[in-house]
This record gives sequence, structure tokens and C-alpha cells, in this order.
Amino acid sequence: MNMDELRSMAVFARVIEKGSMNAAAQSLGITPSAVSQHLRRLEQRHGVTLLQRTTRKLTLTEAGQLFYQGCAAMLAAARQAEQQLSALRDAPVGELRISAPSGLAGGVLSSALAPLLEANPGLSLRLFFHDEMVDLLELQIDLAIRAGKLKDSSLVARHLADWHFVICASPVYVAKHGLPQTPAELLQHDWVGVAAHEGLSRLQLTRGAETVTLSMPPRISSNNILSARAFVLEGLGLSLQPEPEVRKELAAGLLQPVLSEWSLPELPLWMVTPRREGQPAKVRHAMLVLQAALGGERHL
Repeated sequence: MNMDELRSMAVFARVIEKGSMNAAAQSLGITPSAVSQHLRRLEQRHGVTLLQRTTRKLTLTEAGQLFYQGCAAMLAAARQAEQQLSALRDAPVGELRISAPSGLAGGVLSSALAPLLEANPGLSLRLFFHDEMVDLLELQIDLAIRAGKLKDSSLVARHLADWHFVICASPVYVAKHGLPQTPAELLQHDWVGVAAHEGLSRLQLTRGAETVTLSMPPRISSNNILSARAFVLEGLGLSLQPEPEVRKELAAGLLQPVLSEWSLPELPLWMVTPRREGQPAKVRHAMLVLQAALGGERHL
């Protein structure tokens, strides 16, 4: 079955729906003779008469009635597929697949996306947390959040935010070991490092025109920032953490900033999508809520 026959089937169904060849031709934007040719080709191909034609009306034969049911079902399926595409384009529905660094698993991402899910019952969410780069096409990822410098690729990247880092410690650790008063004193303290994040064990602190660079040998090293944060909360050392990810802990007094008068380099966050002509509504809406919740982060 080729496209010409599918078109002829659609024309045949439209003739039945409209009740005449002239009405069908007008609704399809073709001539009545073109409609007649489509019907004739169908009858010749299948070797049956589909319609009994008189000057006053068209009557379906038994074969025509059976054939029309199949044609009508085909058109209904096509219309349903078109409606589903329109729904994907116009409203957030279906499964939204998002990849993000593991640090965002601590609640930052869920807080940002919860209102979108609450407002759109037809939308479901599947999250993938990876600190390494993943193939968006292989995993069918709709939207990825990536941190740091991006490599050139065929993906489309949009800047989301610039996050500050903060050196932090728990009150338990501070009570036992004291607070460093200068960058050099950091070397006298236990350090919890994150191996998967390039540059986090190498500190560059700036205060006015003064810059100090330190290489911090970790007592504890983890490839997961949430794991490193857990050790800091237990009082086992100092660590460098993205300020938005530990904002609640800082506000609650579970963590406290160290050397807060010194600034640290910012971490750029990006929203990355596969290159497409038109993004589904679920992706567009997710990007809007993420931009509103996480975009423009500049603190401390």
C-alpha cells in the first residue's frame, strides 16, 4: 500500500461523510473529477464496486460498507495521532526525562519541578542523576542540566545560572577544631573532597586584589557531592559546596560558612537539549520553571 492509495481511501471516506462527491471535493480543495478518479482507482485495484451512483444519491455496496469502516478507522487513528502531537506541542504531557548532576538530587530540582507536575496531571517525570557526561540521544533525555565548561557538540545549550561555592563546616567540627581565619589555615584542617568535580580540591580564593590558590589534600574523597556533604554534616571536615544546594542547611545552622569574606569562582549551569526544530511543551515548560527557580543565582 502506497501513499496514493492511502489518499484515495481518505477521499473515499470523505465522500461518505459528506454524502456527495461535490461536497467532498469542496472540503478537500480538489475537483469533483479528481474525487471520481480516486474512487475509480480504488474499485479497479480491489476489483469490487464500492458505490452505486445515481443522479440523486450515492449508495454504499456491501463491500463499500466494509471498506468504509476500515477507511474511517484509519482516519480516526490519523486524527488521534494529530491531536496527540498537538497536545505534546501545546500542553505539558507525557514522560519528561531529565538528566542532572547528583548534587541536584538533594531537593533543589524537586522543589523547582514540583509545581509543574502539580499543575499538569498528564505529565510524568523520570530523573537520571549522573556526574559524568551521558549520551542524551541514547538515553532519550529531553533536557539535561550540566555544570562547568561545555564541550562543543550538536546539542543546544542555554545558560541557566552561575552558582557560587561556599566553604562550609558543621558546628560540631568548628567546636572541636575552630574556624580557620586565613586561607593558609585551611591546610591545617581536615578536607572532604569531591573527586568527580574538576577543580574542587584546588581552591582559588579572592578578596579585593588579593588571590590565594591552595591545593587541598583530602582526608575523605568521594565521587559524589551528596556523600561528601554528609561527612561534613557529621563533623568530619570542611568542604567546598555549591551555595544554593546547602542554603537550607546554612539557614538552619547545620552548616556554617568558612572565610565568607573571600570569594570563590562561580560554577556555570546549563540547560542542554538535543537539537530539534520544535521542542515539546513539556520541555519548554520545564525550562521556564527551572529558569525561574534556579536562574540568576548569585549569592554571598
